Amino acid sequence: MMKKFLRVTVMILTALLGLVVIVPLIIPLPPEGERFPAEALADEDSQFVTLDGIQVHYKAAGSGEPVYLLLHGFLANTYTWHRVFDDLSKSGRVIAFDRPAFGLSGRPLEWEGQNPYSMASQVDLALALLDHLGVEKAVLVGNSAGGTVAAEIALAHPERVQALVLVDAAIYTGGGAPDWVKPLLATPQARRIGLFVVRRITSGGSVSRLIDLAWHDPTQVSMETLEGYRTTFQVENWDKALWEFTLASRESGLAERIQQVQAPVLVLTGDDDRIVPTEDSIRLAGEIPGAELVIFPNCGHVPQEECPQAFIQALREFTDRLR
Repeated sequence: MMKKFLRVTVMILTALLGLVVIVPLIIPLPPEGERFPAEALADEDSQFVTLDGIQVHYKAAGSGEPVYLLLHGFLANTYTWHRVFDDLSKSGRVIAFDRPAFGLSGRPLEWEGQNPYSMASQVDLALALLDHLGVEKAVLVGNSAGGTVAAEIALAHPERVQALVLVDAAIYTGGGAPDWVKPLLATPQARRIGLFVVRRITSGGSVSRLIDLAWHDPTQVSMETLEGYRTTFQVENWDKALWEFTLASRESGLAERIQQVQAPVLVLTGDDDRIVPTEDSIRLAGEIPGAELVIFPNCGHVPQEECPQAFIQALREFTDRLR
């Protein structure tokens, strides 16, 4: 009786293991949609340069100082700065670029050495772009996860940072899966499930719902805005690269290190941020010695899009004081 029970148990476990191994590999994926080379989706002012083996898409305008380096958030791209880009270029030099896995920048799927989607690589790539453009110091302006990158640059290379502007920055939130889970996520089965998950982002109204969540007043979100964000999901290998980005994500530990920032800091936030709570930005300004805080009324997670004039005014007043 016991032997029969053990045989049945082994059979059941074997069947379950087979399902776990096989089913993810045959699960139907959502349609890919039409894919294009990055150059086919570029704007008239788009520029491309290869840095550290990655083709980087960027835009630059203006001259003189200050030099603003704009760092977009998760799932965003250079489009997120389109309502403030020209105005900022009238009072200095402004540079915006797409981080790997987003926008029109390259999406390597094989590499040697440092993972191009890691935080260390993102820091190096931002500095490489500044070097390419002959910029010694910049005012780093980072929104959401871009604020995480900006803070990491300021801590690792304070000599390259004139000032730090953290816009609804994800300092206390975000991160990745625990390290012990990473090997499982890198298996063929998990990669296929990953493709299923990230493609779902573009199915139905998922993109629209995410953008609505970022705005205080979603009724003001235009079709142009939706199309600006969807560019990320039209480039070849966007889904595979987004999964690689997810695998490379780690806890930043910034909450314990942010007080060490040496540059002047301005913290900006909407009063109705439902992605990075407004309270987090208030806490952030309180924990960084000497940091200034501006809260935009009736504004959400992306004030550069929803409240551009107030955003520009706050940024200009801050940089004027730096002079």
